[in-house]
Amino acid sequence: HKAEAWDRSDRMRAEALARGLERRATMLLPAWRHALASMHQDTPEAFADWLAIERSEGRDVDAGLFRHWIDPTVPLAHEVFTPVQGVVVTSATLNDRPDHAVGNAQPDVWAYARGRTGAHHLKGPVHEGAFASPFDYAKQTRVIVVNDVTLGDSGQLAGATRALFEAAGGGALGLFTSIKALKAVHSRIAGPLAEAGLTLYAQHADGLDPGTLVSLFRAEDDACLLGTDALRDGVDVPGRSLRLVVFDRVPWPRPDILHKARRARFGRGYDDALVRGRIAQAFGRLIRRESDHGVFVILDARTPSRLLTGLPSQTPVHRTGLQDAIGIVRQFLKPAALALAPPQQ
Repeated sequence: HKAEAWDRSDRMRAEALARGLERRATMLLPAWRHALASMHQDTPEAFADWLAIERSEGRDVDAGLFRHWIDPTVPLAHEVFTPVQGVVVTSATLNDRPDHAVGNAQPDVWAYARGRTGAHHLKGPVHEGAFASPFDYAKQTRVIVVNDVTLGDSGQLAGATRALFEAAGGGALGLFTSIKALKAVHSRIAGPLAEAGLTLYAQHADGLDPGTLVSLFRAEDDACLLGTDALRDGVDVPGRSLRLVVFDRVPWPRPDILHKARRARFGRGYDDALVRGRIAQAFGRLIRRESDHGVFVILDARTPSRLLTGLPSQTPVHRTGLQDAIGIVRQFLKPAALALAPPQQ
């Protein structure tokens, strides 16, 4: 058919198809040609190459040839930062020991932040600044490392998660380092929590995207939510809706090819810095305003103290058994719950 004879919807569909084909021809195909040609050459020193098979539900669903920068701040610094007149990079976890950076201009204190942002690749002046938090973490938070839950035992993990969620009366976020562990816990606690009157949402189980799950969770005071790293780093739920975070274990990075290349490049401290940042990000979900109170729990007895130095220094840390942890959660969150409860009519 001639294009003139097409109706509007057919024309729009054809134009969208043409744009998609053009995008693939101009962007994807050249990249694939370059990747295939480079298979006969040594990998450039700045990159890591690998082949990977993606699996889902025990089946191979995709395969890919990958090339990543070992240090992704190189293109960030040269392609994004250098062309502009100035740039501001800010984050509560930019430095892996934030408290040490406040009022401290020593170069070694800022080495991690410079490396993480690519500032050390820039020729122009770089200015650093750290500012004390407005929150009173000694009063608003508690950190608990539970030392009697057996790692790898999904039954114990589920039991501990359920007991802590119920002690908090909901408003709880459970974070998992694997989808398998999340699903195992979800299958065990969904029914009991429902019987206790607590709504449970779960990433990888409810068929909803993380943004929708967080919106549903935020809309209720006493709901519970299970998730993986997407919820660890991207949840903003101020107020009573989030007052407990339970981490299943220390979030060590997976030893894949890219991680091994980066650890070889950046040294043995690379893993610790990553984990400190992940724990700090998870902890940071709790306190979003001055009236918030929250408890952060790690169900991993092997958590070394050095990995908790990314948390505010005034935060009380308790290493104890599950029953004592349940008591701390219940007692600490009770005053906050009473203070935020609506007045009796």
